[in-house]
Amino acid sequence: MACIMFASISCTEQFENNGDIGNSRGNEAIFRLYSAGFGNAATRSGETATKAVYDFLDYYIVDENGKVVTDIKSKYKPETSEIVAEGLHEGSYRLLVLGVKGDKESDGATVNKVTDVNDVWLSFPEDLSKPLDCEYFYSDTPFDVTIVESEGGKQETILSEETVTQHRIVGKVKFDFDFENMYIEYSVTKNVADVETPRFYTSMTANKQFSGQSNRVLGELNLLNGKEYLFMPTVEGDAMNGEIGMESRTYTGGTISQTYGFSGIKVLPNQITTVNTDVHHPEDNRGTMFISSTAYKHGNHKKILQDDEKKAVYTDKSQRSFNTSNPLQVSVTDEGQFHMRFYSPRDLGHITVKALIPDVSNEWLDFAYLDSIPAFADAYMDIPMLKKNTVCKGESGRLIDVRKLSVAQLKKAQFKIESPDEYWKKIEQIKHGWTIYWGLFGGDPDREDGGPVGNWMGIRPVHIRESIALFLNFTYMIDMPEHEQILEENKDKLYDDNKNPIEVERVLQQMRQQRTLQVGLVYSGNGVAGLGGGTTFGAYQQAWFEHYSNTYACSIMFHELGHVMGYGHSSSFTYGPWAESLMNNFYVNNLYQMPIDSRSYLNSSSNPNKY
Repeated sequence: MACIMFASISCTEQFENNGDIGNSRGNEAIFRLYSAGFGNAATRSGETATKAVYDFLDYYIVDENGKVVTDIKSKYKPETSEIVAEGLHEGSYRLLVLGVKGDKESDGATVNKVTDVNDVWLSFPEDLSKPLDCEYFYSDTPFDVTIVESEGGKQETILSEETVTQHRIVGKVKFDFDFENMYIEYSVTKNVADVETPRFYTSMTANKQFSGQSNRVLGELNLLNGKEYLFMPTVEGDAMNGEIGMESRTYTGGTISQTYGFSGIKVLPNQITTVNTDVHHPEDNRGTMFISSTAYKHGNHKKILQDDEKKAVYTDKSQRSFNTSNPLQVSVTDEGQFHMRFYSPRDLGHITVKALIPDVSNEWLDFAYLDSIPAFADAYMDIPMLKKNTVCKGESGRLIDVRKLSVAQLKKAQFKIESPDEYWKKIEQIKHGWTIYWGLFGGDPDREDGGPVGNWMGIRPVHIRESIALFLNFTYMIDMPEHEQILEENKDKLYDDNKNPIEVERVLQQMRQQRTLQVGLVYSGNGVAGLGGGTTFGAYQQAWFEHYSNTYACSIMFHELGHVMGYGHSSSFTYGPWAESLMNNFYVNNLYQMPIDSRSYLNSSSNPNKY
């Protein structure tokens, strides 16, 4: 009876190879299986090796004539990747192991029973027309059983000096592309290899002799979804030839098609064969940074004001502050990177950053284009024009030559942002921005209770993000025609602490005055819901979360804004109609017109980091 064992395995583990492979306990042989990397030689004793973890495993022990041994007992232990055999008698043997990572059914692979090393063990359909999904491993390990004299008499002992290291039967073809322009690679929208299909072997004997030939043409290889493919080895004398068809888009909306050829690619067992393509693209000298969505994703850019940001960072005005009329901050760093930081609860799409560089031209030119930038983005990007001579499109439409610049030259540039996004159109209407930064006022956000001090507690990023939403909306609101209209219609309800009437123009002037506010979180345990005045503004947690639809929460916000504008509790701007009936209702009823028109962007009420 053939010793055929297989198992489904899901564990992964690593351990040190201590050289105790193929040892024995009496008449028992223990073989531990390892998987080698592509192109690796057998693992040497003392090195770290990867324990073989397979989804399917088959093995045989054959004698010196290549015949399967049937009068022994053996088993495979998947938890330790060991094959244990006992009952072997004096002689020379070989352990043959076939391992599969993946579902071999997806490749149509068949593992046959064998009685001799010349029998076909593994086979594939001749009409297989796709790369393989699975990795197939093989090893052939010789060992001897000898008679050893000892005090207890003669004993059969298994000797083996070799590690059972599995090597891949299949080979890998890897497609590599060298791009001259760092942003072209991520503008590629189509990249396929059309292969003049060579003949691949379709079967392998237990003695690792390849035979059989495929007879079907491969489909196109999609090099966008994956640039590495597994195949059985090519038939001796055959090679893989073909063309690579590449399409890329330009930031202005155009498409560029290119074709590259390759030939002489042989697939060898356990080897990686690389198809290298030097991409020469018409846009290689383009100086405009084309930050496609793919390029942004690969940039691994961070975000500001996330829940894990340290209080020492988000309360440091030099690191975290913004003006509501300029929430998308752009600059060139001293290290020569383009920096974009976005104080916004919403993503923004289709952004063109234009630059006016005194040492280049008196015309604005396209400096960068982004498919989108996410909310609270903090992105650093490499600048092509600091590396070589480039060409950029000017506002007139003409191409402008830009000789390689220094960081000092580029830091003189002015920048402006354009976008057709409706959200950006609203941001552009904020003409009277307020500068906002944040403070703890003695509180401690690291404490579960916020570390209250007086009427303040430690503000957290979840509250800061809401403050950005509120002040973007407020500074947008103050220039809305509908806002001016409601003030005009209710001008008799605008009065100071002495009940003297305040003209609408005066109110608008006070709301549109440039201001800088330090914003905090109010501790409501003392019965206080908000604090404000001068350059200080604060509200309790629920007010921050409910300003979108709760008119009471809004009245708290406008009450404190009334204090910021210089009014006391006897005026209409605090405990009066301006704060408690006009502005709060106008804000809630017109939220749909404002930049942050929904609580769903932040969903702060469901945030686990709130108090």
